[in-house]
Amino acid sequence: MTDTGIIGVNTIGIPVADQDVALAFYRDTLGFDVLVDAPLPTGGRWIMLAPPGSAVSVSLVTASGDVPAGVETGIRFESRDAGATHQELIRRGVAVGELLRWLGVPAMFQATDPDGNRFEVVERA
Repeated sequence: MTDTGIIGVNTIGIPVADQDVALAFYRDTLGFDVLVDAPLPTGGRWIMLAPPGSAVSVSLVTASGDVPAGVETGIRFESRDAGATHQELIRRGVAVGELLRWLGVPAMFQATDPDGNRFEVVERA
């Protein structure tokens, strides 16, 4: 097999209607660190955030007809204790689903950002 030069996952885009609202949610509500917040020459901003210490970040990209907001992102954020994180996010006003505990599977739950983008929080095994 030929080496393509791809060496990892850097950032995952999340489509958002309002970058300022999304930035406040991911930074202030979820506690993510802002890694980059820079204007783009085409308008909007390049915003990257990550959970503290994470090697992978999320980018808040402006939603469009081709990339709508309000989607299942497929993102699985990690937590040391899914139950405690579930309760804390409820306390902070985040829309969360039921805490799921299945035999042989890490505890997890779904959450939704202000644009209706869905992600999961999974307990680190």
